[in-house]
Amino acid sequence: MSDLDNKTNMTDEVILQVKKLQTYFHIDEGIVKAVDGITFDLHKGETVGIVGESGSGKSVTNLSIMNLVTTPGKIEGGEVLFHGEDILKMSDREIQSIRGNKISMIFQDPMSSLNPFLRISTQMIETIMLHQKLDKKAAKLKAIEMLKLAGIPAAEERIDCYPHQFSGGMRQRVMIAMGLSCNPEILIADEPTSALDVTIQAQILDLMKDLTARLGTAVIMITHSLGVVAGMCDTIMVMYAGRVVEKGKTADIFKEPKHPYTKGLIKSVPRLDKENSERLFSISGQPPNVIDLPPCCPFYPRCHKAMDICKKQYPPVQEFENGHCSSCWLYA
Repeated sequence: MSDLDNKTNMTDEVILQVKKLQTYFHIDEGIVKAVDGITFDLHKGETVGIVGESGSGKSVTNLSIMNLVTTPGKIEGGEVLFHGEDILKMSDREIQSIRGNKISMIFQDPMSSLNPFLRISTQMIETIMLHQKLDKKAAKLKAIEMLKLAGIPAAEERIDCYPHQFSGGMRQRVMIAMGLSCNPEILIADEPTSALDVTIQAQILDLMKDLTARLGTAVIMITHSLGVVAGMCDTIMVMYAGRVVEKGKTADIFKEPKHPYTKGLIKSVPRLDKENSERLFSISGQPPNVIDLPPCCPFYPRCHKAMDICKKQYPPVQEFENGHCSSCWLYA
């Protein structure tokens, strides 16, 4: 993990505060607490990685930050303070001035995010004209500049192509160019490399790291891969069943993980310094059904260190050094 200490453009200025965020989905079978009391800060220039298995609440957390949760979902409580102002209490017009402008998002599948019936130029220029107050000619020049920065060859010609005329990796580069075209303060990347092969993944991650460093953009990276966050992130939040079970600096998480779930995730990552004959570790069991979860530790059925108290009560947050914290009865 040679990149663990190779960070950071992060400053002391906090630009986003998420406080006790709760997002529930009310369905016929019961209440799904997709996000249940998430709290964290994002500093200017910082990259925060949110890690966890599918269904842990990663994507819903960030949809909630953008106030994009739709029925049957509902943000039940908490605050999302952007420069001290609560996004969840803003009018539609105020939120529109922030989305795509101050806070931008790259979604998991670029083919479903890009309109297949519109040229790339149309989709990029519209956003730039709306938020940057540029005329059409200047907006097109800005779009071409961003495509060049994102590594799109012959950007002057390719900008008038349709999404299907790009490969998967190139479409993701277009999405990154679109996301950064208005110089946002925060970029939310929802598993931006999961649909790509390994070689292209590395190129996309290097591109994001380079561009956000140049522009001073803070990043929230959603992923199920600890390998991705190792080289990208300053801070890691590990989510399980809608809650953060461990949070800390990337180096601290990898050097001394506290929660059994975090330890399992790290052990399941292939290592170059291990013998090929060793079987890759796998966390036993399946993620819990999050409908009407009992007030206990949801990881206990899969935890080899589970105690009686784990089955009865959710553990309190235990703080360690350097902002490292974990919710586990082993340390309570």
